[in-house]
Amino acid sequence: MSRILIVTNHSYMLYRFRLELIQKLMKTNEVILSMPFVGHEEDFQALGLRCIQTDVDRRGINPKTDFRLFLTYRKLLKELKPDLVITYSIKPNIYGGLACRLARIPYCANVQGLGTAFQKKGLAQFVTVLYRLALGKANTVFFENQPNAAEFCRRRILRAEKETVLPGAGIHLERYPYHPYPDNDAVRFLYLGRFMKEKGMDELLHAIRRLRKEVGSRVILDLVGFYDDEYYKSQLEALVAEGTAVYHGFQTDPIPYYAAADCVVLPSYHEGMSNVLLEAAAIGRPIITSDIPGCREAVDAEETGFLCPARDADGLYLQMRRMAELPRERRQAMGTAAREKMVREFDRRKVVSAAVAALGLKEPAISK
Repeated sequence: MSRILIVTNHSYMLYRFRLELIQKLMKTNEVILSMPFVGHEEDFQALGLRCIQTDVDRRGINPKTDFRLFLTYRKLLKELKPDLVITYSIKPNIYGGLACRLARIPYCANVQGLGTAFQKKGLAQFVTVLYRLALGKANTVFFENQPNAAEFCRRRILRAEKETVLPGAGIHLERYPYHPYPDNDAVRFLYLGRFMKEKGMDELLHAIRRLRKEVGSRVILDLVGFYDDEYYKSQLEALVAEGTAVYHGFQTDPIPYYAAADCVVLPSYHEGMSNVLLEAAAIGRPIITSDIPGCREAVDAEETGFLCPARDADGLYLQMRRMAELPRERRQAMGTAAREKMVREFDRRKVVSAAVAALGLKEPAISK
């Protein structure tokens, strides 16, 4: 039995999207988790997992804080002596990867989108150097879309043979079953996620205001999530006050909101693989999203939803107007096709099996 250490920056996200992988690994391995405790750590412990609380500053670069994190990982490796380390997100990838490389412990990393680190020239150069040092000896590096993997090759961070591209974490089809298409009086657009600039909030606000001005109460924007940027609070409150939007707060169970929507909108600037889009499509809802890596893969354009350029408020408005003007039967058919696409391409069971194979681990034997 091998000892596997999984290192991440968010216990809640690990539980939501990697639980099935962890459960499969537990069948033939000892699995230990290192992460900040921000939700579901007790659920992990109830499964018999050892969980080590490890603080990770998810925002910005502070040399002192980051060096302490590196030393923490070095100490963990020395104490635990794992046979394999799996890392998720940028800081565990970099500082956990560096610690594994120095300790000569096999490791695999998961790049869940490029984020803002590659958007600013100076920061991108710095992060590129860190990634080269950290991932140079990795067994494999998982990516959630092909363009992100190609970017690492272009920057000479990795050789192509060390890259494994999977469709994100996939989607748990039983947990997100198809729901009958709603028969709403108004076309309800749903935005679900963090309220922040990089998710396309400026463009969404422009589009819904313009659309509402032209068609009135025939369209409504439902908002589910939390304020990652307080700048948008007053703007969204104004939309709610005038009846253009309905704010539902943060919800641990998004399914009822997907089910009530006519269309889900995500005008993001960058994604690894958008779980919101996969969940919405699995429920059976058409999508409007940015034509970028991590979003476009979830859509068969014109068949299961519409694509628009990122950072293009007028382009987003035009696609939202198109969707609002479609007959209900056409939107319903797009949602049905979206569900079929998820079954065909994003079944989490297939993704987990592919991940285990890429890790170089054997699938647990099926008992007779």
